[in-house]
Amino acid sequence: MQFLVYLLIYPIIWLISKLPFPLLYLLSDGIYILLYRVIGYRKKAVRRNLAMALPHLSEAERLRIEKKSFQHLCDMFLEMIKTLSISRKTMETRFTFTNMDLFHAMEEKGKSIALMCGHYASYEWVISMNYYTRFKGFAIYKRIANPYFDRLVKKIRSRFKAYLITTKETKPTIEKNAREGILGLYGFASDQTPRWSETNLHWHHFMGIETPIHIGAESLAKQYDMNVLFLKVRKVKRGYYEGTFEILSDNVHEVPDYKLSEAFMAKVEAQILEQPEYYMWTHKRWKHKKRTA
Repeated sequence: MQFLVYLLIYPIIWLISKLPFPLLYLLSDGIYILLYRVIGYRKKAVRRNLAMALPHLSEAERLRIEKKSFQHLCDMFLEMIKTLSISRKTMETRFTFTNMDLFHAMEEKGKSIALMCGHYASYEWVISMNYYTRFKGFAIYKRIANPYFDRLVKKIRSRFKAYLITTKETKPTIEKNAREGILGLYGFASDQTPRWSETNLHWHHFMGIETPIHIGAESLAKQYDMNVLFLKVRKVKRGYYEGTFEILSDNVHEVPDYKLSEAFMAKVEAQILEQPEYYMWTHKRWKHKKRTA
């Protein structure tokens, strides 16, 4: 059955990936109407998240953000499909980096790099980073239930020299690379809510709400002596993004426990407050609340 679903859907995905960008975004507008106005996909969850995270805004302001966030979500979904056939030249035009010299300076330090970013703007196209690094690039992801689509996603990422590894595979992969002297660039999107079952939950104020946060990237960076960068992504205009590197630490052992994770969340929060419509509000970020500020 899973293979049949793949056979039925793959041709549609391939055709969408071949659409020129004007038609791609015309399709996105249509999906937005269906998703937001007709189906109402996770609208209640988004509205609840916005009310908790941005209580200082009026209902009208939050409604505007809500609509724009759904429009952006549809754009990003189709942009993800577009990576199946997008050329390197086009990608380099549409996702640029403002300070690649800083990244290369960090490479010269001879340590693997933990690159942290949020689910903000185009975190999918961050994979174009692999065009510019001499390190081996790894992205931590959640395995897709359908194995055929899972292989397709891995195939797409391999076009950008990116290796996908699951959360369970992350530590063994880093350990193996460290043992063999392979310098790696490890991408962590660590702003999601950790599983309640995870031990050693660390609580932190995020958007004024006390909530557990991921500390895995910090723990691995300290265990394997990696430098840590934050990638701030800005949406310049529809279909165009800009990434800027910021150093979180070039000596992780001097940073007190949890401070790297807290600094990362603070940077994600600052991004959201600048332009909240480009954050992924559909996830239940605050389902494990301790108390509100």
